[in-house]
Amino acid sequence: MEAIAAINSQLTLAPKWPEIRPQTLNFHSYTTLISRNKTTPLILAHCTQNPNADKQSPVDGHCRSSDSPKNPQLQSQPISPNLSSTTGLVFDLGAGDSWDNLEIGSPVVKRFLSDDEERWCMWYHGRSRENPAFDSIGLAVSGNGIHWERGGQGVRRNADVGLVMSRSDNWWAFDTHGVRPSEVMVMSSNKVRSVAGVYWMYYTGYFPASVDDSGDRSGLNFCNPDMALPGDANSDMLNSLPGLAISQDGRHWARIEGEHHTGALLDVGDDGEWDSLFLASPQVIFHGAGDLRMYYHAYDAENGEFAIGLARSRDGMRWLKLGKVLGAGGKGAFDERGAMNPRVVRNRENGEYVMVYEGVGVDGRRAIGMAASADGLKGWRRAPEGPVLESSGDGGGWDCRGVGMPWLVGVGVGVGGESEEWRLYYRGIGEEGRTGIGLAVCHGSDFGSFRRWTGFHF
Repeated sequence: MEAIAAINSQLTLAPKWPEIRPQTLNFHSYTTLISRNKTTPLILAHCTQNPNADKQSPVDGHCRSSDSPKNPQLQSQPISPNLSSTTGLVFDLGAGDSWDNLEIGSPVVKRFLSDDEERWCMWYHGRSRENPAFDSIGLAVSGNGIHWERGGQGVRRNADVGLVMSRSDNWWAFDTHGVRPSEVMVMSSNKVRSVAGVYWMYYTGYFPASVDDSGDRSGLNFCNPDMALPGDANSDMLNSLPGLAISQDGRHWARIEGEHHTGALLDVGDDGEWDSLFLASPQVIFHGAGDLRMYYHAYDAENGEFAIGLARSRDGMRWLKLGKVLGAGGKGAFDERGAMNPRVVRNRENGEYVMVYEGVGVDGRRAIGMAASADGLKGWRRAPEGPVLESSGDGGGWDCRGVGMPWLVGVGVGVGGESEEWRLYYRGIGEEGRTGIGLAVCHGSDFGSFRRWTGFHF
């Protein structure tokens, strides 16, 4: 891994796979978020692979739900019958003594297409009743992005699913208290020789030192990792920093140490800066050769709000902060206490960027909002309609207490080039803090009408 740690230049997204066919999908510019009277094309590079490609390549053949008949560890996804409403729920807590039977969230969903099949991978965080204080990362697979196969224990072979990455056991590391995924990319470099590239996972690592926060946290539980329900305003806030791990199969991960003395990629800001307490949820997007961008969130104690910041890098490992790009909404807004867990998609046709994020209300409740920027660096503007997805209400449904941790995926291309469907994966919070992963869908380009998944319609 020394060679990988030495990566320093000329990273490229979606490396030399057998074949890459960018598909043009429609996505709203900010103007259309307001007026809904025009669309602009967004190019998302789906992973189109030749069926005759080498099946031992790092990408091909490893996120494959068709492996399940040969693998007794795979489990079909159970949905609890005890919930009053499961509308939108596509991935529930693990069963029995599974590693993820207490909490799940942070879905990072990737869709891979070949000439003869469709494959989906979802990396997510979970924790168990046996070890309730520590987050780990797992992998589930699917043939359609709806019905998922999972594993209750750690992976052993490169066709297994289940627990793939746990907290570090190095006492000095920044991730001894847990890990949560934020982005998984397939990258190549002139420093790494591989037939198909390697997976790069950007993740949040937590360590148990509490943060001394003198800001206004009244009525909110601002624990970090963020807890599921509003609660004790005096709860400790755990430190967190962004990290990087690399894998050749998406299952067996090796940490890559950053320049920080704990191995993290970035440090918190100096005293008095907006991100001086912690950094979390580092989502990275590829803008161009030698230009990667990391969106992350922190808690601005002086202003009493969560906020989203931006950093840039040439090599994906050494980062330069550019500052805060999105703070709290106005008084009475669904995100009056700030924005967190950003997920950004670039419109490659006109250079615009669209962000979905988790908004925090004054009562601590979470909803999902959307913003847009011409260049992804500044000038982020919220969609004027408010949140694109809210909790299901107080009827006892699985996500009745809040929704967040969004992830957006485009599916299909219509006759006119427009996206046939956009899928919004998210974490839902129910009664007593019970969590699950849900799906909301919008058809065409109307991003103001995400609706919870209710099943296939023919």
